[in-house]
Amino acid sequence: MEYNNKKYKSAQDGKKNPQHPAKHNNRDKYNAPKPARDVSDRELEEMEDSGLVIGRNAVRELLKSDREIDKILVRRGDREGSIVVLVAMAVERGIPVVETDKDKMDRMAGFAPHQGIIAMAAQKEYCTPEDILEIAKQRGEAPLIVIADGITDPYNLGALIRCAEGCGAHGLIIPKRRAVGLTPLVSKASAGAVEHLAIAKVSNIGATVRMLKKEGVWVFAAEAGGKPFYETDFRGPCALVFGSEGNGVSDLVTKEADIITSIPMYGKVNSFNVSTAASVILAEAAKQHRQG
Repeated sequence: MEYNNKKYKSAQDGKKNPQHPAKHNNRDKYNAPKPARDVSDRELEEMEDSGLVIGRNAVRELLKSDREIDKILVRRGDREGSIVVLVAMAVERGIPVVETDKDKMDRMAGFAPHQGIIAMAAQKEYCTPEDILEIAKQRGEAPLIVIADGITDPYNLGALIRCAEGCGAHGLIIPKRRAVGLTPLVSKASAGAVEHLAIAKVSNIGATVRMLKKEGVWVFAAEAGGKPFYETDFRGPCALVFGSEGNGVSDLVTKEADIITSIPMYGKVNSFNVSTAASVILAEAAKQHRQG
């Protein structure tokens, strides 16, 4: 419905009463912009589990996986470079390809850079920590597990997933609350690695650590002041815990860990970004697992 702004304004002007300033102030207060509403936990989970995969690398890895895909959206008129290859892959699998406007794609991706392509896939299925242990058993390998303790930056979680998958980890564990989940931006930042790594979502990281220890897994917390990573024995079943950007590994999980491991710093800064630190330590752990 359209309103006649001129008529509406005239009607309001006729109701003004200069002898009642309080009434006028109340109207101004009513018309003032309202503060933004906080997003509920349920809404966040719905966004995280939306099944959207954005970006060319992420969509390519999705198409190579066995995950069910409803349709592929491409920016109208964009038929060059890797987009052509991805569209061909989708057509070969019988997946509908739909052209749409950039504005709509921007809104769907939450204004994250989507590079002209978005896949609408079936929801990524979370597994359990027990499933991750079973994956290691089926491969005949000692478990190598990554635990993300409260990481809130989607780029960091995506990079951590990429590191974990590239180093041959059997799975990654994230908490349900106070941390970023598998959002489309995380998937893009992982360059599609999220499609090839088992990911468990648990309600309590501390309880999960205790369960892993009962299963014979050694737990290493990556924190300052610990044993240098290159002197740490990562052979055998192990889980490496990487903490949030600001607070690091939580005190509770640090106390539950068997060993604290660190990266010695020789420059002016006192720490690495969490995904950078993870790549250093995971590479050493992967090397030892294969040598051991």
